[in-house]
Amino acid sequence: MKGLLLVYTGNGKGKTTAALGLSLRALGHGQKVGFLQFMKGSKNYGEVKISEKLPNLTLV
Repeated sequence: MKGLLLVYTGNGKGKTTAALGLSLRALGHGQKVGFLQFMKGSKNYGEVKISEKLPNLTLV
């Protein structure tokens, strides 16, 4: 199976939500997911917390 790279950019809201939605769908189908996000400051993000509980999701 080939890999897929999606890049979401731009101002406003919805980029993280869209990326997480597709990531969860892929995980639900047994695929591995690498998630790269540039975060500011604190590591107190929900994405970080949930990535620790999903074995096939790697948050970079």
